[in-house]
Amino acid sequence: MKKVMIPLGEGFEEIEAVTNIDVFRRAGLEVVTAGLGKKEVEGDHGLKIKADLLIKEVDINEIEAIVLPGGMPGAENLRNSDKLLWLISELDQKGGLVAAICAAPMVLDKAGVIEDKNATSYPGFKRKMPSCNYFEERVVRDHNVITGRGPGVAMEFALEVVRYLLGHEKVDELKEQMLTNF
Repeated sequence: MKKVMIPLGEGFEEIEAVTNIDVFRRAGLEVVTAGLGKKEVEGDHGLKIKADLLIKEVDINEIEAIVLPGGMPGAENLRNSDKLLWLISELDQKGGLVAAICAAPMVLDKAGVIEDKNATSYPGFKRKMPSCNYFEERVVRDHNVITGRGPGVAMEFALEVVRYLLGHEKVDELKEQMLTNF
């Protein structure tokens, strides 16, 4: 079973984190959440999630994908984590999937994995992603990098991650089960 790690920084965007966790588990992916400094992490709107482990406990050899929720100051907190930046860089070098939505693509920029790649983010964060080819599409995929605009595209973003990891058939199955039409 493929394992996806979702790091959670204080102030994460709840819709983006929970939608990804839910959709990935429905798809049959193993999901592990990792708190930056503590296991109970509070989102930007007060939702608290108990992470499975701490970021310092993550073994790069056990994950196939890292998916970053945005939100502020959640994405800023992710960007300030040296361990997370290292994990993203290492996974990218191994050809693993790195994905980020909303404000979090700026973390991918700091980790050095979107240089000269197509990417998007929440409006206003383009300037924090100077190394990429910036697009204003809802979801952008460039090889092993997937980025999304914000909370309103969380489902599309999650399904694109599933498509990358498990294929079109699994996405079609999920879309039918969840009554989505995009």
